[in-house]
Amino acid sequence: MSNADHVAVEERPALADASPESPQAPGRRRLSALIAAAPAAVTDAGVVGFALWTVLYHAAFLFSLRPSVTFLIWVASALLLAGWAGVRAWRRSGAATASTPPSPAPAAHPRRWVLPVVAAAAVAAITAGLAGTPAGDGISWWVPAGAGIFAAVGVLLLTRRAWLAGPAPEPAAPAPTALQSAYALLVSVGVAISSLFIARNTPDDVYYVGKSVWVAERDIVPLNDFLFTENVAPAMGSQPPTPSIEVFAGALGRVLGIHGASATWYVLLPALAVLAILALWRLVHRWAPRRPVLAFSVAVAYLYLVAGADAALGTFHLPRLYEGKGMFVSAVIPLMWLYLTEWFDTRSRRSLLLVFALSVTAAGLTTTSAIILPMLVGAAGLAMLLVGRWKDALIGGVAAVAYPVGAIVVSRLVLGGMTATGADDAFFDAEYTYRRTLLVGIVGVISGLALWCGPLLARRRTPALLAAGATLTMSVLLIPGVLEVLGDLSGISVVLWRVPWLLALPALIGLLCTVDVPSPAPLLRGAVGVVVAAAMVACFAVWATPMWSPESWVQTHDRPTWKLPQQRQKIAFWIKDQDRPDGLLLAPSVIMRASLIVTSEVRVVLPRDFYLVEYDLNSDFAKDRLLLAGFADGRIQPPKDEVATAVRRVGVGTICVYNGNRYARDTVVDLGFEKFAARKGPGAMTCYRPAG
Repeated sequence: MSNADHVAVEERPALADASPESPQAPGRRRLSALIAAAPAAVTDAGVVGFALWTVLYHAAFLFSLRPSVTFLIWVASALLLAGWAGVRAWRRSGAATASTPPSPAPAAHPRRWVLPVVAAAAVAAITAGLAGTPAGDGISWWVPAGAGIFAAVGVLLLTRRAWLAGPAPEPAAPAPTALQSAYALLVSVGVAISSLFIARNTPDDVYYVGKSVWVAERDIVPLNDFLFTENVAPAMGSQPPTPSIEVFAGALGRVLGIHGASATWYVLLPALAVLAILALWRLVHRWAPRRPVLAFSVAVAYLYLVAGADAALGTFHLPRLYEGKGMFVSAVIPLMWLYLTEWFDTRSRRSLLLVFALSVTAAGLTTTSAIILPMLVGAAGLAMLLVGRWKDALIGGVAAVAYPVGAIVVSRLVLGGMTATGADDAFFDAEYTYRRTLLVGIVGVISGLALWCGPLLARRRTPALLAAGATLTMSVLLIPGVLEVLGDLSGISVVLWRVPWLLALPALIGLLCTVDVPSPAPLLRGAVGVVVAAAMVACFAVWATPMWSPESWVQTHDRPTWKLPQQRQKIAFWIKDQDRPDGLLLAPSVIMRASLIVTSEVRVVLPRDFYLVEYDLNSDFAKDRLLLAGFADGRIQPPKDEVATAVRRVGVGTICVYNGNRYARDTVVDLGFEKFAARKGPGAMTCYRPAG
């Protein structure tokens, strides 16, 4: 369907509702306008609201405010802002609405230039998707990297030419209809409901959810270590206290009087799911030249059907959306592209304010924002520089990166130099970075087509140009050696595998079904998009791992559940309810990890071995904990004197082991511990404490 056809369809309901004979016409018109504007209103309100919370959270450090007090101040401030915005929106909705007139279409890309670019994009996508698989054995990564650079440069030049040849005024996307917005809202609510019934066993939860539980139970922000010690040992250098989302969840639980984990998984997660889906809808609608609902549906299907891999974007959606980095890639990235599009199209203060508010929100979600946002803004700025919009690019760029980068710099000046020892030790080069996020096989090929062909399918001028800037930036990063140099210069090599996040890949995936074919028959042109969409979804369903699969480390339940294996959760609660002596808890590693999500009152020997790199793996602090955890797991049988020494130095007060671990049960008795609690199977366990 052409743009003109699309607008004509949108105009018909408005003309029918405007009949002067109908006394309900103004009310219907107002209701339709409210529904049509709801996705924008919800997401913009979420961005501004969380940005306000993040600013208050950071300011609270200066006044030593408790999180619950900060939360109540935020609630009062948010209500005042919401009331003011609501009155303005209601007044605007009463005015007559007019459909956006179709803008003159820019000249089509010259076919003699498009064909070589598309051919190079196809070569890059196919070879990148097959590299590392048996079908692509022996393919050098230089092949997709070289073809990708050729395609990316060609795409950027084509979109620049289309911009310069287009009309002087910026062509705006037609406003969404009430029916389109209602569909997006229904999908978002459905996704939110589904979030309650899936649970991914994520080791990082001991930090993220554990911090929320700490705040909910103690009403303080732990500025020092809260995993190994009682807010005493130095905090992990790779986790500065700038993110605010964990404290928000904890304060929410504190104020509502519910468990911090329940506040995270039962209240916050569904709300985040709604915002993430609506953010995706808004970007797809703004960038898609036609069939936005179909493109949006394909993008959502991609997130649900393509998970499994630890870095797949579907894995970072519902299964990990409550972690700040999950919400960052799922919602902040598409919204940043959307707000920058609006800024470059309108140059309005409102759009610039939203860019800044979103950057504050990003800082409150994850420190990764200080790495990825400059890359995203650099990609957008490069595209705008090519068409002479350097001033707008500079202003928008400063608004988008000043707060997250500034927050990291200030926190480092106050708390000391930042280290990366707590992050992933593994570095992934360009080829493995592509495989981890864009994947391999047929799914990797589709991802490559979205990467290198997406800008040619996007709405002309600003959307196409920004998408082309992202494509070129990502193509440069995929050249062998570039990530290595960037890591050496910046010291952030351990997190550079996240650079594909700057793409808003699900939206680009959706754009593939907006492909148009020259035909006078509208039905045929629409059928092509449906066929492409069906083919992609079928490929995802057959060759990818869905979000709900056990291979994605996800369990599905028939009722809302915590995101923990249920048996471990029950054991952790059982240990919590025992009459334990002072000292740390030694238990199997998975139980200790679950324990800090159940309560901050039970301190454990080893929350997660991954975090010990922050405290010198060669120290007794680390060695003792690793030895005791292996002993409790039954993986090793160290001499009794070594166990006794480690128990004494660490300060163990309670030891709980599975009944099947006979060596541990006999050893702890020999060390002077006595049995004081036992649990029947499944998960039969016995707990011991010092005799007397």
